[in-house]
Amino acid sequence: MPPPADIVKVAIEWPGAFPKLMEIDQKKPLSAIIKEVCEGWSLGNHESFALQIADATNFYITEKNRNDIKNGSILRLTTSPYQTAVQLHERIQSSSMDAKLEALKDLANASRDITFAQEFINLDGISLLTQMVESGTERYQKLQKIMKPCFGDLLSFTLTAFVELMDHGIVSWDTFSVAFIKKIASYVNKSAMDTAVLQRSLAILESMVLNSQDLYHKVAQEITIGQLIPHLQGTDQDIQTYTIAVINALFLKAPEEKRQEMAHILAQKQLRSIILSNVIRSPTPINDEMAHQLYVLQVLTFNLLEDRMMTKMDPQDQAQRDIIFELRRIAFDVECEPNNSGSIEKRKSMYTRDYKKLGFINHVNPAVDFTQIPPGMLALDNMLYFARHHQDAYIRIVLENSSREDKHECPFGRSSIELTKMLCEILKVGELPSENCHDFHPMFFTHDRSFEEFFCICIQLLNKTWKEMRATSEDFNKVMQVVREQIMRALTLKPNSLDQFKSRLQNLSYTEILKIRQSERMNQEDFQSRPILELREKIQPEIMELIKQQRLNRLCEGTCFRKISSRRRQDKFWYCRLSPNHKVLHYGDLEESPQGEVPHDSLQDKLPVADIKAVITGKDCPHMKEKGALKQNKEVLELAFSVLYESDEYLNFIAPDKHEYCVWTDGLNALLGKEMTSDYTKSDMDTLLSMEMKLRLLDLENIQIPEAPPPIPKEPSNYDFVYDCN
Repeated sequence: MPPPADIVKVAIEWPGAFPKLMEIDQKKPLSAIIKEVCEGWSLGNHESFALQIADATNFYITEKNRNDIKNGSILRLTTSPYQTAVQLHERIQSSSMDAKLEALKDLANASRDITFAQEFINLDGISLLTQMVESGTERYQKLQKIMKPCFGDLLSFTLTAFVELMDHGIVSWDTFSVAFIKKIASYVNKSAMDTAVLQRSLAILESMVLNSQDLYHKVAQEITIGQLIPHLQGTDQDIQTYTIAVINALFLKAPEEKRQEMAHILAQKQLRSIILSNVIRSPTPINDEMAHQLYVLQVLTFNLLEDRMMTKMDPQDQAQRDIIFELRRIAFDVECEPNNSGSIEKRKSMYTRDYKKLGFINHVNPAVDFTQIPPGMLALDNMLYFARHHQDAYIRIVLENSSREDKHECPFGRSSIELTKMLCEILKVGELPSENCHDFHPMFFTHDRSFEEFFCICIQLLNKTWKEMRATSEDFNKVMQVVREQIMRALTLKPNSLDQFKSRLQNLSYTEILKIRQSERMNQEDFQSRPILELREKIQPEIMELIKQQRLNRLCEGTCFRKISSRRRQDKFWYCRLSPNHKVLHYGDLEESPQGEVPHDSLQDKLPVADIKAVITGKDCPHMKEKGALKQNKEVLELAFSVLYESDEYLNFIAPDKHEYCVWTDGLNALLGKEMTSDYTKSDMDTLLSMEMKLRLLDLENIQIPEAPPPIPKEPSNYDFVYDCN
């Protein structure tokens, strides 16, 4: 007979004694269980003891998490969180350097547990640590030269404990003094500082800026971009990552009017070229966190264009109108005529003719073309940059099209406006960075005016594609679709430079795009004749069953999921997999992302498939409703799903990518006997069905398949015939 569900068999350790095997009744109060354990080892005052998970985490068992104890768990009897907090509070104030160092090391490890953290914070532990950072370390400045390693470790463990305690979100960041901020900033500003201290200090500054607008102003006064730049010129990628994270945080929290000023300072300090040479082109491979920070910097840089993108042109503004005159002057090599030269009508006629050649929609007053937002004034900025910095190409495009037949001319003005709008959509100008995205493009770090150069390459591509398509004004939207496809395909290849991007586009001519489309069409070809459709319908259930088996097999292999926390670089992982008999989901926490297969016995938690009631996705998931920041993040919403079981219990997931999201939602729906509806199922169905159809029709190549089956011949007049097999 199986043991009751509330009884858990565990081993309990106590230093200096043999471990005990015990049955824990989960219905009994935890204090009663601890008392029973203490009595077994003849230990009095059981209130001073607690139970811990005996693994690397050393997390305390509480009434809230006691259900995480599973059969076979190893627990440890130890001093209670309160007693440990009191002891460490006293030990870190020791006058002995060695004792103090050991105490701070223990505190840094213990602070990861929220139960201990709460007790230590209740003892005003955060204030003690900040005082030690502000003034306590001064006592050891004299010892720093002779005990430099010890001093570095002392400060490192102090800051690590501080970061771990703050990470629990118990204490507000707004409570810290200017003296503390100055001290942390001083560790960042020093040229030679212990790596661990520098890393923690950068992490603290980033959290301060992101979590408090008031602290942003204080940090911004203490830290300058010039002081952060040297940390990017080293070889430690973690320090480089934290440094870029601080720059991103300052950029993100800066008021609107200060962002352009900050961008100007970044340009002066040559941040882009330093990142390019020391990070992107470094021999060290770029890890995911660095890729994310580079992506954030890329997004924030392009978001500086939003103001111009959303600014309409004022047709009455002479300075803005002068830009259009400049475009005309460069294109047709004409000087501005004096006001008294010729009649007003003649000048208007001349301007209208030239503006038509420049390809504006409104020939009389082209300023009206720039009143559409987006792209607003950004389109005019791009056109002027192209005309000034790529003058030969600009003049060639304008004159080439103005001399063509009307029906085949590519309107430069209209094309530039629509292309600018398209590029803003592709680069998502104006949108906040995604929490999970690592999609940065190295080529945008190779030029100070990368967006404008990007435009210059693409406008020449548009003109080339227009000629290749022999397009007319009616084909304008078709040309733009082809150009978008060319740009997107070239960007997918992640070119390292703008020149490489340009050469990739050269290979993606209109003819090549047609070939790619034709190939894709053939791969997904949907034959319309009745016999083929009947064959497809017959094969479809077999293919769907094959996809279902693949999804379930993939669930049996399992996936590592990331727990979203307030600080991205302290990622916590958990693993989930389906049992081989498809009856139970096994899951459990992991210390780090697994490199190989995760053994079954390390996943202590179980959820019977029979108990699953529904699969919920997107914004309806409870963990999306709880987290306000994530709720607004479209990409995270698209990767979130939850499993509803029992009355109101949920197992919450955030998939690592879209593919894993589709695999898991499909697999879970298949287990529940529901239809698999993901995009990947449709794609797999189309691909596999197309392949199976081609294989079955291979022998019928070049044979016309009739719409109707051949007629059944008449019955023979008699059946007096025999087929002799001998």
